[in-house]
Amino acid sequence: ANLLNNATDRSVIILDEIGRGTSTLDGLSLAWAIAEHLAGKVKARTLFATHYHELNALAERLDGVLPFRIQVHEHDGRVIFLRTLIPGGADHSYGIEVARMAGLPKPVIARAKHVLAHLEAHDVAAEMQGPRPSGDGALPSALTPRMPAPDLAPPAAYAAPDPVASRLLDTLDAVDPNRLTPIEALMKLAELKQIADG
Repeated sequence: ANLLNNATDRSVIILDEIGRGTSTLDGLSLAWAIAEHLAGKVKARTLFATHYHELNALAERLDGVLPFRIQVHEHDGRVIFLRTLIPGGADHSYGIEVARMAGLPKPVIARAKHVLAHLEAHDVAAEMQGPRPSGDGALPSALTPRMPAPDLAPPAAYAAPDPVASRLLDTLDAVDPNRLTPIEALMKLAELKQIADG
């Protein structure tokens, strides 16, 4: 509030994760309004980070708004963050991949992907890509859709996880076959067999 109330066209503003800390639609709406205010009314030089890739649409609606993203490389279902800033907005987020990299359990990651697929089937971003707003800056009315809740019944895999299978998968996941010598590969195979045999 202090920042928005006192900024001028001579201000330099840096905001991290604009719109976080509330519900998705509240956060997106606040981030949208803040970005419009800073770019359209205040005209301050502003750098902000956001996980709302829907805000990429502002670059087409407002002069002086330029989206940038961190370059990533996707390989075999994995994401590698290249730590290079490039022009253009991201078309999706990598939160689940970051959670996987942080070590969240595989069943949690699999369930998150399932819920995400359901939510993407009712994509708010696609509904927002309607016609450009009128001169008053009105947003598409699709900002407040009713999204059906995902199937909340836990998958059968949650019922009774097999501890041996989990241990095998964890051991395999930690192996990079491209870095193993032949003798290390044989030793790893013997370890996996020992786990499987109990």
